[in-house]
Amino acid sequence: MPFLTNSSGAKPVDIFYEDYGSGQPVILIHGWPLSGRAWEAQVPVLTEAGYRVITYDRRGFGLSSFPYDGYDYSTLASDLNEIITQLELKDAVIVGFSMGGGEVVRYFTDFGGKNVAKAALISSIIPLVAKKPDNPNGVPAEALNDIMAALKADRVGFLKGFLKNFYNYDTLKNGVSEAQLEYDWSIAAYASPRGTVKAAEAWAGTDFRPELENVKVTTLIIHGKADNIVPIETAGDQAAAGITDNEYHKIDDAPHGLIVTHKEKVNKILLDFLVK
Repeated sequence: MPFLTNSSGAKPVDIFYEDYGSGQPVILIHGWPLSGRAWEAQVPVLTEAGYRVITYDRRGFGLSSFPYDGYDYSTLASDLNEIITQLELKDAVIVGFSMGGGEVVRYFTDFGGKNVAKAALISSIIPLVAKKPDNPNGVPAEALNDIMAALKADRVGFLKGFLKNFYNYDTLKNGVSEAQLEYDWSIAAYASPRGTVKAAEAWAGTDFRPELENVKVTTLIIHGKADNIVPIETAGDQAAAGITDNEYHKIDDAPHGLIVTHKEKVNKILLDFLVK
């Protein structure tokens, strides 16, 4: 299995990745609390369209190393930088789903967007999840605190309910199967317990609003209007307002996990963006 090592921290961390096809590289960065397997509906479509498609497991998730610390966004962006550097990628498109949007934006902040031609944010946490006086549509602190407490008290139990909300399962049962929920749960349950909590603290507590101006490339933004995890008003709408050169698509009735429930629509939008 292919791994590369990020040796920039106190201890080396091995990152598992998969690399398919040829052509312009497209790096798919998964969300919390899953792994690179979350892109199952996108990898073959992009590969068959003539792109080199690279997925990787965030540290603490999937098959990558489970370090005790190092889940802040600058460290996570350094893992993305190692992917781009060690695989010698040029003119890459970096695509961040949910939490993965943070690595996208922080890569522009910390590494100047080197070797990146375009970016995409899908159901992204960008720019800010938490509710604040100047972010009234964000998730209240009590709700975020409840998530952290539940993860520490019964992580695997909490994840079952979270994944239902991920897909708006109670109202959109035709969009996702019970087997999909079980599959996702198995991936999420396998992740590092500490990594799951610390990564959640990163996406819940990082304010990317000052960094949006660092994104200097054309950026695709896709967000579901029915996203119960990351409200569109605090995420997609604000990202579109803060990133100068962007193409924004809102999808009616789509939940957070729209790369599964609305995969055909998402794939078409992404492919159309890539050829422009």
